[in-house]
Amino acid sequence: MSKQYLTAHTIDNAHKTDIFSLAVTSTSVLSASGTSTLKIHSTLTTPPSLTQSLPAHKLGCHHICTSKSGTVAASRDSMALLMGRLEYGTYHKTTGENAGKNGVGKKFREYETKGSFGLCVDISADGRFTASGHENGGVYVFNNDTGRMVHSLPGLIQPVRTLSFSPLSTFLAAAGDSATIALYSVAHGEQVANMTGHTAWIFSIDWSFTGEYLASGSWDGKVKVWSVEGRNCVATHSETDKALWAVKWLPKVQGKSESFVTAGANRSLTFYREATGG
Repeated sequence: MSKQYLTAHTIDNAHKTDIFSLAVTSTSVLSASGTSTLKIHSTLTTPPSLTQSLPAHKLGCHHICTSKSGTVAASRDSMALLMGRLEYGTYHKTTGENAGKNGVGKKFREYETKGSFGLCVDISADGRFTASGHENGGVYVFNNDTGRMVHSLPGLIQPVRTLSFSPLSTFLAAAGDSATIALYSVAHGEQVANMTGHTAWIFSIDWSFTGEYLASGSWDGKVKVWSVEGRNCVATHSETDKALWAVKWLPKVQGKSESFVTAGANRSLTFYREATGG
């Protein structure tokens, strides 16, 4: 089975430097780059349009994420963590336990994984689990209720640069320098699939909101869509030959086809949509 995805729109030079991270809400795409400014593009317009530019970081930003409600965002550079409320376009500079002083959260767990440098982290949608990926290929899953490690997952011996829980927290996908996506059962800690097809390091993976598909972006500029049920690649795009640092599915909108966005070293945001539907 194959699926067709069309390039719906590309925002060239969305940032002045590489775009390292993306986050999405029901109405927006947030992007972070090597510059000091976070940018927010509305997905309610066709094509997507820039609505906010926030000069939040002095040294650029390598990670950004949003809360489940889509009203709060957090971004990180080498010096500080910023947290803000999207509806007001405001943010607070904070570090570690100080986050709670601004009313946007407090630290409730801290996990140690000795012996290997951590490269990526994800929290399950139900909030029960935290997973971390490491330079030695290790993948660890922690129970946030008990604070204990529940799984040390096998299968990847090279650096793990990205991982993601499925929407129902049933599976965990992990990938990196092996150019392979490993799929694990969260309940049992068993590897249930290896999905191959990339020929370069994988820097980003993300689940569609239905959990039926995975999207992945790699060093050679290729983005692939994978069927979770079929355990195979169903679509490949090569809009650029530069590294893709981030790929994100957009929330499914009734009456609209599924879509996702990619970003990376070409400094652009590229939006794709399924060839069927509205």
